[in-house]
Amino acid sequence: MAYSRITQQQSRNGSAKNEPSQVSIDRYAVFGNPIKHSRSPVIHRLFAEQTGQTLEYSAELVALDSFNQAVKSFARSGGKGLNITVPFKQNAFEFATALSKRAQQAGAVNTLIIDDADYYGDNTDGVGLQRDLTNNHQQTLQDKRILILGAGGASRGALGALLTEKPAQITIANRTVEKAINLAKAFSAHGKTQGCGYDDLTQSYDIIINATAASLQGELPPLSASLLNKNSFCYDMMYAKAPTVFMQWAQGNRVTENNIADGLGMLVEQAAESFYLWRDIKPETRPVIDAVRALL
Repeated sequence: MAYSRITQQQSRNGSAKNEPSQVSIDRYAVFGNPIKHSRSPVIHRLFAEQTGQTLEYSAELVALDSFNQAVKSFARSGGKGLNITVPFKQNAFEFATALSKRAQQAGAVNTLIIDDADYYGDNTDGVGLQRDLTNNHQQTLQDKRILILGAGGASRGALGALLTEKPAQITIANRTVEKAINLAKAFSAHGKTQGCGYDDLTQSYDIIINATAASLQGELPPLSASLLNKNSFCYDMMYAKAPTVFMQWAQGNRVTENNIADGLGMLVEQAAESFYLWRDIKPETRPVIDAVRALL
């Protein structure tokens, strides 16, 4: 990693010989708007309990025009790190004083490490998806044909990490074809990529990833059953209590239950990477995934 992780140390106030010292607890938060739905406080509380870390983590609603001010205020109050969710990932990218390679590739920041006036920006979304697919769902990505639906920020954040697994090809399909083509070109130096429209999809894929929010809104781009082979794995970056429309499409086309997944594991895995950047310790994710699933 290009950035040397900040060692988190609890500072002690008060030095009188007979007075008990007071421990300053490291503070973390997730910034977003809206934010009430966020599972991040639960996830990081479980990580902290599991690893024996003492910290505070909260969800903070930030006004749309107050991101920079809110980050600086949080830092002044002793904040050590932030998760960033919609709609502020681009704001965080522009605000950061240094960026990881992952953040530069994604063009967005979802994790800030705060060290006085330095704000190091990283993006853990891609590695979160990669680990969920490979570790939790035992998917081998090398030499596989991967289709990503959508050419927005979620796709951009995922591509760098997926390409490190050396798939045979990643196809990006989008309603606006030019956007898909441009995104594919941006990552072409890292592996074989191509962009196209949904009507241009003519082959089957080993892994299909829905990176649009459309399925939570009850709609999907036009998808043919011919995109599937007998072993296709269908993954929705979104998650909900009930199967998303994309997952229902896969079920309706006889994809086996074991080959259909939502993005809850990705959420927990990207959070675990943020936790590691802040605390230099890797939590176990499986029990946390199960615990958060039970809360849905």
